[in-house]
Amino acid sequence: MVILRPTRKLRELVPASLDSGTVSSTALGDWYANRIVVGRQPLVLLISSLSLLPVLVRARAVKKLPDRLPKIVESRMLRMAVPAEWVACEVEAMTPVLVAKTVDRSVVGTLVDFAKLIPYYLPEPGWDDDAMREVEDRLSETPCRVARGGDHVIFPRDRARDLLKATWS
Repeated sequence: MVILRPTRKLRELVPASLDSGTVSSTALGDWYANRIVVGRQPLVLLISSLSLLPVLVRARAVKKLPDRLPKIVESRMLRMAVPAEWVACEVEAMTPVLVAKTVDRSVVGTLVDFAKLIPYYLPEPGWDDDAMREVEDRLSETPCRVARGGDHVIFPRDRARDLLKATWS
């Protein structure tokens, strides 16, 4: 089971289906989501609560985001060259997808920080899906300060791979 935690902007489109106290049983933890607009293009920025791994998708059929989340995460992990067996285990563990309110202000802060960087990383004008993938890669290489469990810095891509390896290898 995985918990999708949309920000207030998205909660109107993706209403909560359970209380906030539940946690995910996946290696990457809960997924936080925020709707942003870049160059008049609506996007959804998702990040994993445990690794801060970012995923950027176009804001199409946002109401169906819970249904699409496992496939979106699977595609992101495969682009990172994560071993297929780890990907399969993580995707299997992501069923069902439940929706709840955000609970970790630190993760929401990282979500906001990443959203502020995206307009600077996307080329103007006329960016495409390949440019969005490059933005994901740049954000996943961004050092993030994490306050929980001591003050230290993580790199989302490396942290995601470590979590997946520790859980599924």
